[in-house]
This record gives sequence, C-alpha cells and structure tokens, in this order.
Amino acid sequence: MNNTLSAAVLLIGDELLSGSIQDKNLTHIAITLEKRGIRICESRIVPDIEEEIVAALNALRSRYDYVFTTGGIGPTHDDITSQSVAKAFGVDNVIQQEVFERMQKYREAKGIEFTEEAMRMAYAPVGAEIIKSERTMIPGYRIDNVFVMAGVPSIMRAMLDAILDRLKTGDAVYSSSVHANVSEGDIAKALGVIQNKYDQVAIGSYPQEPDSTKSNYRVIFIVRGTDRKVINLVCDEILAACDAGGYDAVRGAD
Repeated sequence: MNNTLSAAVLLIGDELLSGSIQDKNLTHIAITLEKRGIRICESRIVPDIEEEIVAALNALRSRYDYVFTTGGIGPTHDDITSQSVAKAFGVDNVIQQEVFERMQKYREAKGIEFTEEAMRMAYAPVGAEIIKSERTMIPGYRIDNVFVMAGVPSIMRAMLDAILDRLKTGDAVYSSSVHANVSEGDIAKALGVIQNKYDQVAIGSYPQEPDSTKSNYRVIFIVRGTDRKVINLVCDEILAACDAGGYDAVRGAD
C-alpha cells in the first residue's frame, strides 16, 4: 500500500470516553477515505480539555498526510475544538464573517434569536478555509492538513462529503474476505507463511462471536490491498490452507 496517503482521526468528547455515546464516525470516515486511497493509520479519543486536544493534534498532524477531527464545534461551554485547533497552530480563534452572516440570516428568517452561544459556531482559527455544504448550516473547515468536522454523524457526513474534492488521492484500497470454521491457533502458521509471501497486502484475522450476524463461521480473514489480483490470489491460498487442514471455508460476499 505504498501509494496510499496516510491519515488519522481525532475523536473529541468526554461523552465518547464515558461511554455515554458510541462513536459512529470513525468507520464511515475510514471506509469513505480508503476508496480514495487514504488510509486511516491511527485514531485517538481525547476529552474536552484544551491541552489534551492540542497535544494530540500536534502529534498527529506532524505524522500523517491528513488529520480529521470530529466533535466539539457546537454552541455549548464544552465545545472547545476551534479554540484548541487555533492554539495548536499558534493563531487566534476568530469569527468567520461569512459564516456569521449566513447563520444570522438563517436565524432571522426563522425568528430565532442569534445568541452569543450560537455565535460560537461561527469561530475558526485565522487562516482556516471554510468548507460549506448545502446539507448543513454549520460548515467544516480546513487549516493546513487538518480538517475539522462536527461530531453528530449526519452533520459529519455532510461535511466529509464537502471535503472530499479538496483531498489528494492515492491508490484505492480494496478488500476481500474468507470465512472459515477454524481456530486461529490451527491456521496461524499457514497464515503467517501467506502473509510473508504477499507483503503488499494486509491479512487480518477476526474471530466471530457465536451469535454474530456477520458470519456463521468461527473466523473471518480480511485481505486488504491496492491490487485486486493479488488480493484474489491471497484469498485462494487461504482457502487452500483451510482445505488442506480439513476446515470448511468460503469466500465472503464482498
């Protein structure tokens, strides 16, 4: 996967760490970006604490081609992502006049007071590129290689869709799977041999719970890479290894 771009996702919010809300954004971001040759290499969850956000963001943005943040850009006291991003870049967090006027016009048309709290959503760091979407009033934004998005899944998806055209692309990452009734311990040696033979792909082994709705098989092997032919060859070898050991296995419906 040498021709793919690298990325990280920074999930921001106390509610994610407490388990009050289950994240639904990481999976969608990863699947969407892999189709464009951008591979999520790391994800972190941090609380609504400025120094934690700043430290994580600075670490990630220096390591990967892109960083995508979700959460913390709303109107409440704990929505501190924009001020934290600004601090990470060493710039001021200021009102974006275009966003401010758009929000003001919308609220006036609806007869809704444009409160000081609501105005917080019009702030972004100096130098940020505002990325508007027709599907959400509040835009996401970009500063250098960092893209800042909302935490609410439907809004995040609208923002991500608006961002896509601004991203560089690499070789798309494809995947295929093999489902097998075998324990990982019994197939581990053969799987290691296959992985060493085809180092241009990644082979993942994922045991399934007995009541899993994904598969009636004990293990799912997922093969990921940028060359469909090689992926198919690897899947064939996994099937052959299972067959040689007397284990039932089938290709997944990818």
